[in-house]
Amino acid sequence: MSCNHTEQAPRVVEAPIVINRRWPEEGFTRIPAWVYTDPAVYKKEMDVFFAGDTWNYVGLECEVPEVGSFKRQWIGDRPVVMVRNEDGEINVIENRCAHKGAQICWENTGKVTDFTCPYHQWNYDLNGNLQGVPFRRGALGKGGMPKDFDPKKWGIKRLRTVNRGGSIWATFSETAPSFEEYCGPDVLAEIDHMLPGKKLTLLGYSRQLIPSNWKMYLENLKDPYHATLLHTFYITFGLWRADSKSECIPTGGGAHSVMVSHNEGKKKTEATAEMERFRDDLRILDAETVTPRKEFNRGRVGGAWIFPAAQFGIQANSLKTRHVIPRGPNAHELVFTYYGYEDDDEEMTRLRLKHANLLGPAGFVSMDDSEMLKQVQTGISGYPESVSVVEMGGRDTEPADYMVSEVLIRAFYKYYREAMGL
Repeated sequence: MSCNHTEQAPRVVEAPIVINRRWPEEGFTRIPAWVYTDPAVYKKEMDVFFAGDTWNYVGLECEVPEVGSFKRQWIGDRPVVMVRNEDGEINVIENRCAHKGAQICWENTGKVTDFTCPYHQWNYDLNGNLQGVPFRRGALGKGGMPKDFDPKKWGIKRLRTVNRGGSIWATFSETAPSFEEYCGPDVLAEIDHMLPGKKLTLLGYSRQLIPSNWKMYLENLKDPYHATLLHTFYITFGLWRADSKSECIPTGGGAHSVMVSHNEGKKKTEATAEMERFRDDLRILDAETVTPRKEFNRGRVGGAWIFPAAQFGIQANSLKTRHVIPRGPNAHELVFTYYGYEDDDEEMTRLRLKHANLLGPAGFVSMDDSEMLKQVQTGISGYPESVSVVEMGGRDTEPADYMVSEVLIRAFYKYYREAMGL
């Protein structure tokens, strides 16, 4: 039985993502729970914020020190690779074969001469150019690619990149503003403060998977209010307290923020009466853990959140970046990269490593955050129509010179609503 008619394939039209939700009438002083759980919201965030007109942190130049050195990374849910090419330049390329889309790089770090896809062995140079296709001419005179197949048209996309003081940033967009314009002067000043042009040295990593929406960690780093209450270690030993001199500066229309404090050491004041977890009876035998050696920051701690997913900061003598990798609506990966300067003496390097224990998955402080974010995600998941209130410190988005404030969160959601069209 034969059939000589040809069926026409159904036409598929990709529809824009529609979010059938309405933001509370009170505006950016309220946060609806569905922004942390709705799959459609998450998908639109990946397109608007990570694949859109934004600059994304990829890594530090010192992580890829030699030709062929690479680091696997993620921009939102898109895998990419940072690699140093034969000319010593750092490229950021998509981590997917142009043939079928399989990841070409499976390891987090390493060194290669080129990239070969494990599936069909298409081979790419360190700039992402396709330079080899097995059986391109077929086998035994049969098969192979069409004669007009042009390898130059089938390389891996290379992203726009910027190197700022040894930090590498990338964007998928051809229309994104310059990195300097995107960050603005306040954020650039913080990056340049942390990366003053000296050669960097890589000290190590820590990473963990936290079962909460990625924005919850963003909020956590914009929230000095909780830090003055939740973290026994911070408030008891004066590393971060409500009665310290501080600054909360929303910038970038609310997307970015600068939050800094000044370490004043262990003390008891009128404010400690409000801190249930303050423990005046606690003493630490290893005082060096909470006593940084004076350097360029002069006791100033904190740093900048560069939207969408990175923070540069200093705690004691520990220099670090934090990178948030979304893993679906209900989880995110958090990666700390610890670094120092090439001209650090041996004692300073030892302190940088020691003070790294303040933060990270099992740090004296950070384990409080990851546990609380899990509890918040659990608490709101069953109540998607519930609403959070963020009015501490007022209902405005103006910079604050005190810590008991949620101004940075309000400013962010003012930006977020407009960018997401909510």
